Amino acid sequence: MPTQAPFPRPAAAGREFPLRLLVLLGVLLAGCEQMPESLRDRMPGGSGAQAHVRDFPADPKTTFAAARTALDQMGYRVTGGGPAQGRISALSDVSRGDWPGSSHQFSLQAEFHPTLDGAGTEVSVRMTEVIEDDSVNHQGQGTETALMDTPLVEVFFHGIQQNLPIQASPPPAPLPAPSG
Repeated sequence: MPTQAPFPRPAAAGREFPLRLLVLLGVLLAGCEQMPESLRDRMPGGSGAQAHVRDFPADPKTTFAAARTALDQMGYRVTGGGPAQGRISALSDVSRGDWPGSSHQFSLQAEFHPTLDGAGTEVSVRMTEVIEDDSVNHQGQGTETALMDTPLVEVFFHGIQQNLPIQASPPPAPLPAPSG
């Protein structure tokens, strides 16, 4: 008398396991586009660091022009962006590092958006420092670190404020007519 298995197996069961594995793999890989490029993006101080934000009493185009002038005054070279894109990228000069043969450079990225009330511009800034420990033997192999609390951001914001045109003050209210 033939015995029947307690759990009958369909004839295609051998193909079912690889199919399930492929579907599971496809679902896992579908989310890869949303993953950060590196672990550093998820850590404090990584390139995903919080932006420094300040509002200025001028339209985005005027604020952008003031920011560009501030960057020139700081000795930074504009490398990308423009008023139409609402962003600007700039690099400092390459300077000697703390160790012989090392170098460092600062990078600034700023975005310009109209404030919610439309009366000004919100500027958000992220800065990084690129350090090459041995720029002679390993040129182009640096470490990039987000700068969280750097006075350079405040210098940039102060430069924007100083380069904005002076707002014309409203005319004084007329004096009341003398009664009597």
